[in-house]
Amino acid sequence: MYGCAPCKTSHGCSAGKWHFHWKIPVRWGGSSAGGHGGAEGSLVLSSSSSSSPSPCRQAMCVGRCSRIVGPCLLALGTLSVIANILLLFPGGAWKYLVDGHITKQAKVMPGIWGGGITVLLVATHITAVGWRCAGCSDSLCSPQAFLSAVLSKLALLGSAACFILSGVGLTNGPLCLYNASEHGHGPTWGYPFLDTGSQPDTWDTCLEPAGIVAWNVALFSLLLLVSAAEMVLASIQILNGCAGCLCGFCEGKQGRPTRLD
Repeated sequence: MYGCAPCKTSHGCSAGKWHFHWKIPVRWGGSSAGGHGGAEGSLVLSSSSSSSPSPCRQAMCVGRCSRIVGPCLLALGTLSVIANILLLFPGGAWKYLVDGHITKQAKVMPGIWGGGITVLLVATHITAVGWRCAGCSDSLCSPQAFLSAVLSKLALLGSAACFILSGVGLTNGPLCLYNASEHGHGPTWGYPFLDTGSQPDTWDTCLEPAGIVAWNVALFSLLLLVSAAEMVLASIQILNGCAGCLCGFCEGKQGRPTRLD
């Protein structure tokens, strides 16, 4: 036999959910020669079309948050790599890289190894965990959530290093060819804004590469913004991964067989 009935909440009102019951008559124990002596009962299998998550799971949906944070970090990491590569080719010319006339902070390439590759690897794992744990049990996904929290700390460190080095590069100004006649020298390669600071009305101090100051300011500013956003998202994922270890991945409770005498 089977039937269905609306699921009631703790206040007695209907929650708009239905439970389906399959009632199977069974006989417990042995039977005598006359067919008597066994206790009769029934086994009811209950299945619900939907169930309410626990209060802890209602507070934060770890899987959904991972599926948002992961792709965002992938996009930011890719943007960081592109910005740092452009810094190696001022004005789109490759000869300055060959001659070694590249700003020191651009040579270190913080946008590639710090805000780029490190963040991309972590973001790939976070995205995979978010989709892989969409339907698995908490016992399988809790270790993955813990691992994503640990890896997010590496992404936080990488993006923080990119943020610091980009700030230094923006403050010191670019390496360029400028006229150092006030020091008794002709045009020379150096950092003309290292002590004086870079002001828009002094950008024409650099003779070569053309437009290097605006190039430097734009790309290092972009790296600053990207790495700052990466730090925020990595911090969110650290908290999200810790919540996943404690609360699970927003999975509903499954119906269990119940014996009715």
